[in-house]
Amino acid sequence: MQRQDSSEVPRRKADLLAKFRGYRKIKEEKRDGGIDITVLNREKERTLIRIVTKTRLASGNVGVNNVKAMRKALEEDKIESGILIAKGFSHPSRREARRNRIEPISEKSLPSFNIFNHQLVPKHEILPIEEVEELLKRYRTKPYKLPRIKSSDPVVMLIGAKPGDILKITRKSLTAGDYITYRHVVWRD
Repeated sequence: MQRQDSSEVPRRKADLLAKFRGYRKIKEEKRDGGIDITVLNREKERTLIRIVTKTRLASGNVGVNNVKAMRKALEEDKIESGILIAKGFSHPSRREARRNRIEPISEKSLPSFNIFNHQLVPKHEILPIEEVEELLKRYRTKPYKLPRIKSSDPVVMLIGAKPGDILKITRKSLTAGDYITYRHVVWRD
């Protein structure tokens, strides 16, 4: 049996993430300790997806130094935002990443297959601002009064929803046809 490359599984998960967020790959390069993938997002802004396979910490988690190195790479290449995928993160590194427009994603929280192919996972969409305003006006409510969904939910992470976003979830029902519900994305606990 052949030994798998340590970056193969996170690489597949990063490809899946890019696909669901509607990113288009521009370039990919291997570097010491991981892989860098530059993509264009839906707003035609560049995003750097960095997969970290080796760190200096004994736990294998990403430290603040990894985040600072990524921030430096973003500044040098004039890239607007970043996604850091790793085995795990220290608490200070997670905080530092969010301060620098870098989204820290734990490798184990990303699915390794297309979860939308499962019959129990309905269609999720991020509502545009205009539709959010219309929805809140129609139901005379505030976002915090809607049912919540955590930002750590695998579907939320895959489609790229941020805390504060409103999701439109369309379920198939045998009795009601298409059933639409809305969720407010909140920070994970």
